[in-house]
Amino acid sequence: MQSIDPATTECIGTFESHDEQAVETRLARASERFETWRDRPITERQAMLAGVADVLEANEAEYARTMTAEMGKPITQARSEVRKCARVCEYYAENAAVFLQDERVGVEPDADTYVTYEPLGPVLAVMPWNYPFWQVFRFAAPALAAGNVCLLKHAPNVQGCAEAIADAFERAGFPASALQVLRVADEAVADIIADDRVRAVTLTGSVGAGRAVAREAGAQLKKTVLELGGSDPFIVLDDADIESAAAVGCQSRTYNTGQSCIAAKRFIVHEAVYDAFLDRLAAEMDALVVGDPTDDATDVGPMARADLLTDLHEQVEQSVAAGATVERGGEPLDREGHFYPPTILTDVPADAPAACEELFGPVAAVLAVESAEDALELANDTEYGLGATVWTDDRERGEELARRIDAGGVFVNEFVTSHLELPFGGIKNSGYGRELAGEGIREFVNRKSVWVSDPS
Repeated sequence: MQSIDPATTECIGTFESHDEQAVETRLARASERFETWRDRPITERQAMLAGVADVLEANEAEYARTMTAEMGKPITQARSEVRKCARVCEYYAENAAVFLQDERVGVEPDADTYVTYEPLGPVLAVMPWNYPFWQVFRFAAPALAAGNVCLLKHAPNVQGCAEAIADAFERAGFPASALQVLRVADEAVADIIADDRVRAVTLTGSVGAGRAVAREAGAQLKKTVLELGGSDPFIVLDDADIESAAAVGCQSRTYNTGQSCIAAKRFIVHEAVYDAFLDRLAAEMDALVVGDPTDDATDVGPMARADLLTDLHEQVEQSVAAGATVERGGEPLDREGHFYPPTILTDVPADAPAACEELFGPVAAVLAVESAEDALELANDTEYGLGATVWTDDRERGEELARRIDAGGVFVNEFVTSHLELPFGGIKNSGYGRELAGEGIREFVNRKSVWVSDPS
């Protein structure tokens, strides 16, 4: 496995894949470790998590540089990602015991009845490259706090990040086998899922990958959590604050070079403010700095891999061939590295890729509608259901519309992102299950009902 700097196309790291024996060794260690880890007092596991937060904060610059080098994330955003990982560790260090305390339930006067939450065992995590630290930590922190152990199958192009994550947990005092890296190809995942020692699977990735994992795990009757793609609608109503909506919309579409499941992708704008919004969005995109991701001034870096840039451009070309108009961008930049400019498409037909597929890069499709009802209908006309945004000066109107949008999360007059205190996940082809908050830590536990009565 190789790490290729997407800004320079140079190979910056080579990692040997694990063969069957290496995988077997790690599975055996995970199974053995679970038997002792599950019995560690949760207060000790929480204290170790707090230590991981300290390690992340102390090594923020190093970890950020690794992310930027391997997948091109602008360095300021990489540092923010490390800090968010530290916060999720602190969050579960403070709250895990509360989320997992026994829940007393009154059934009969003479019986002691309650629900207790117990860990499942080794959990396989199949993780993507676009948020190479955060998407691991938002799973691993609660899973380890709950008493599970983790097997991390990370994306091939961010193996340096995978090793850095495992090292961070070890530096904080976690046993080495509590979180282990599996350097294996996608084709090996099915056999790992089928292994009796693996008790559950979580995946963040594409719809196709989610279907494959769900199929294999379902055949083994194993729990899964899937966070898949999105084609998030960004609704701008006729009474919206256009400047704020355009500024946030630009950030949402281009953050992480647009390589985010919850990025704003389809801008659904009321015709009364369409021209004003389009002009403002274009101005916001024109002001972005595209370039060297190691430079603090850079807003948009390279696409993470050459094939991702190729796929994105093909979607743009197909949309244009179907009738879409390019307002900004629309062509790969003629420079070293995998750079694609912030792009705006208008007049997008309903069956064009920009309207009905996930565009995983800095390309915005701006669509005009005649009413809020039309906006709602178009927002829900998608196979996805991850996030959505509504912009309006009327809070009640925004909330009413938010309740009718089919998505795992809807934000009114706010940037769509994951918050530690709120459950995160999708519906439809965006997956199922939840991460973060109390719901996230209770995904990979056995909800055991206990009934204790005196002998008759």
